[in-house]
Amino acid sequence: MGRADERRARQRGGRRAAPRNRTSEQAEPEITAEGGTTTVVESPAAEGAEGGTRAERRRAAAKKPGKPGKPGAPGKPAKGRIRRLFTWKKMLGAFFTVCLLGIGAFIALYMMVSVPEGNALAQTQSNVYKYSDGSVLARKGTVNREIVDLSKVPKDVQHTFVAAENKTFYTDSGIDLRGMARGLYNTAMGRGTQGGSTITQQYVKNYYLSQDQTVTRKLKELVISLKVDREKSKDEILAGYINTSYYGRGAYGIQAAAQAYYRVDAEKLSVQQGAYLAALLQAPSQYDWAVAGPVGKKLVQERWNYVLDNMVGQKWLDKTKRDGMKFPIPKAPKAASGLEGQKGYLVELANTQLENQLMKSQGNISRSEAEAQVVDQGWTITLNIDPKRQTKLEAAVKSQLTSKLDGKKRKVDKNVQAGAVSVDPKTGKILALYGGVDYYKHYTDNATRADYQPASTFKPIILAAALDQDAKTQSGKDINANTIYDGTSGRAVKGSDIAFSPPNEDDADYGNITVQTAMNKSVNSVFAQMGVDVGMKNVLKTADDLGLDTESLQAVPAMTLGSMGASPLEMASVYATLDNHGQKVTPTILASAEKTGRKVDLPDPIGEQVISREAADQVTSVLTGVVDDGTAKVSVAQNPLRKGQQVAGKTGTSDSNKSAWFTGYTPDLVTSVGLFGEDAKTHNQVSLTGATGLIPGTGRINGGGYPAQIWAAYTFGVTKKAKFDLNTDLGAAVQPTESPTPSLTPSETPSETPSSTPTKSATPSQTPSQTPSSTPTKSPTPTTSAPSTPAESPTDGTTDNPLDPADDQ
Repeated sequence: MGRADERRARQRGGRRAAPRNRTSEQAEPEITAEGGTTTVVESPAAEGAEGGTRAERRRAAAKKPGKPGKPGAPGKPAKGRIRRLFTWKKMLGAFFTVCLLGIGAFIALYMMVSVPEGNALAQTQSNVYKYSDGSVLARKGTVNREIVDLSKVPKDVQHTFVAAENKTFYTDSGIDLRGMARGLYNTAMGRGTQGGSTITQQYVKNYYLSQDQTVTRKLKELVISLKVDREKSKDEILAGYINTSYYGRGAYGIQAAAQAYYRVDAEKLSVQQGAYLAALLQAPSQYDWAVAGPVGKKLVQERWNYVLDNMVGQKWLDKTKRDGMKFPIPKAPKAASGLEGQKGYLVELANTQLENQLMKSQGNISRSEAEAQVVDQGWTITLNIDPKRQTKLEAAVKSQLTSKLDGKKRKVDKNVQAGAVSVDPKTGKILALYGGVDYYKHYTDNATRADYQPASTFKPIILAAALDQDAKTQSGKDINANTIYDGTSGRAVKGSDIAFSPPNEDDADYGNITVQTAMNKSVNSVFAQMGVDVGMKNVLKTADDLGLDTESLQAVPAMTLGSMGASPLEMASVYATLDNHGQKVTPTILASAEKTGRKVDLPDPIGEQVISREAADQVTSVLTGVVDDGTAKVSVAQNPLRKGQQVAGKTGTSDSNKSAWFTGYTPDLVTSVGLFGEDAKTHNQVSLTGATGLIPGTGRINGGGYPAQIWAAYTFGVTKKAKFDLNTDLGAAVQPTESPTPSLTPSETPSETPSSTPTKSATPSQTPSQTPSSTPTKSPTPTTSAPSTPAESPTDGTTDNPLDPADDQ
C-alpha cells in the first residue's frame, strides 16, 4: 500500500486491513482526533515487507522478533553465520596466503643459507683405544681415502651408483621434495629415517654438513643441494659422492673401496663389482661378505640384483649381458696396521657396541650412519679389558692348543679355530677375549661368531626353564636335580607332536637316572624329554631371557640338543646370569666413550631378575657335579692348577665334531671357550676330529678336552679360592653325586638303582623307577674303550634338518 492509499483510508475514517500473510506481527494502533475514530498505522517495516524491493524485504526480515514464546531469539540459526564465515572464497584466499608466506620464507632461507666450505676431511680423526688401566691398546685413524677423478671410473660403474641411489639423477634439480617432506616429518615426529635423498643431497650431507638427524640440518641440506646443483655439473657431484662415501673396512671413497674389496684400482672395476660397491653404501658392515651372516648375504645379493635390473631399465646395460652376470664375491679383508694379534678383535667389538648404543640413544639413525659417527671420528674409547687377564687368556690358548697344531703334518690342524670370552658376573665387564690366531690372518671374530652349535652347553638352560616355571614330568612329578628320567638312547620323547628320538653318545644306554647324573654325563635322551615336559616355547623364552638370541628359532624338540647357532659371547652371558643368581648380565667391552664436547651414556650391564634365584642357584649346584664327577672331571676338577676354587660348568660337543665347548664359572669369573672346525680355504664348517694327533681312539675333540683345559689354565691362573653362595638344598654342590654302577642290559622292569656308567643295549627299559637306590648294585663294566678325557653325548651336527639327529652322522 502506497502513501496515497493511506491518506484516502484516513480520510474515509476507515480501518486498514492487516496483510493476509501476517500472523505473528501486530500493527501498532495510532489514536487520531479525526472523527474520534482509531486508525491503525502500519510500521514502515511492514510496509516495506509488503511492497518494497527484495533487499528491503530481507532487511525487514532480519529485524523481525523471534518466534512466540522466545522473546529476543535471533531470526537466523547459528550455522548460518558459520556458513558465511567459511565461504569458498575465504578458504581459497587463506590457502593462497599460506602458499605465499611459505614461498616467501623459502626465498628468505635460500638467500640466507650459502654453500659452506667442505668439512668432511677436516673432521676425520684417529680413534684411541685404551685398556681398563688406561694404557693404550691401539690407535686407528689414518684415513684410507684417495680422491680419483670421475674419468678414472668406468662409465658403467658410475651408472651402478646412479641406479642404486637416484635413477633421475641426471635430470632432477638435486632434490626430492616428496622424500624431503617425508624425512622432515619423520625427523620431527621421531620416527627415524626413510630414504628419499638424492645423490646430490647425500653428497651435501657427507661433504658440507654432518650426519645429524635434525629439521634444521635437513632444511640446510635442501637449500644447499639446490645451489650445488646449479653451481656444479652432474659429473662433479657424482665424483664428490662416490669419493666421500664410506664403504666399510675403513675405506672412504671408491678407490679405497676397490682395493679393500677386490684388490684393484677403481678404473679396473667391472660392472658386477661396481654394483656390489654401490649396494654396500646402504649398510657397509651388514653387507660386507666377509662378516655378513646368512641374512646379510641374502640382502646384499638382492640389492646387487636391484642395481643391475635398474641399469637395464634405464638402458645402461644390455639385458642379455646382465642375465649372464654372476655375483662377484669380494676378497678377504686386510686389516689396517696396528691391529695385529687380538687388538683388531677388541677394537671391532668396541666399535660395534658403541654403534649399537648410538643407534639406541639417537633412535633415528641407521647402522651406516652410526658407523660414520664412530669410525675415525676422534673418539677416546676405554675398554673393560684387563691387560693381565688378556695376556693370561692368550697364553692359555697357546699352551693348551695352538702350540700342538701342525698344519704341515696334519691337514685338519689348519682347520682349528678357537674363541673365548671372559666376564665378571657381578659387573658384566668383558675382562678378556680371544678372537682367533691373529686379526690379520683370520678376520672373523671367533668370540662373537654365532654360526656354530653350542651343543650340550644348552642343557642347563632347559633345566633352568624347568625349575623357574615349576614344570612337571609327563607323570606329574616336579622336576628338580633328583627327578628320575629314562636315559635309554634313542628313546622316543613323549608328549610331543613332533617325533624325536635322539641317541646318546656312542648310542649308550643309562637306564633310569637322576637329572643330576644326566647332566654330569650329558645324556641327550633325558634333556630331550625334559624340554618337551617344560614346553619348547617356554625353554626358548628362558634362553632369550638369559642372553641367547632366539629370534629366528623354532620351538621344536631338536633345540634341546643345542642345534642352533651361538657365540662364546652369548654363552658367557647365559652362564654369567646363572652365576649372578638369575639377575640378567649383558657383557660389555665398553668402559667409556668420549670425544671433544661429547660423552656417551652407557647402559648398566646388570639388568633385572630374569629367573628366580632359587632356580639359578640349583642349576649352579647341579653344574658343579659336571666338574667334580662328570665330563670335565679330568681337565678341571683334577687339574693341578686348581687352588680350591669351586667350579660349575658344562661341556658340549656337536655330533659331527664341528664344535667343542666348555663354559664354566667360579663365583667371580665366567669364561666360555669354543673350538670350531672351519676349512682354511673355503671357510665351510668341517670336523675337528684328529686335530693335534694326540687324542687316542677316534681322535674326537670333546668339550671336556682342549676347551676345558684352556679354561682351567686361564681361570686357575687369575682366580683364588672361592665358594658359591647358593640358596638351594638340591644339586651336587650340597648333595654329592652318587656313582652307581651300570648294567649291561636294562631289564624289562627297571631296577630301583640309577645307573651312571653307559652300556650298549638294544632293549630299552619300559618304565622309569620312582626313586634311586642309595646303595647301587654291582655289575660288569662296559667293554667299549673310553677317550682320554670324559666325553659327553654329542648333539646334532646338522643345521639343515634339526629334526633328524642322525642326519649328519
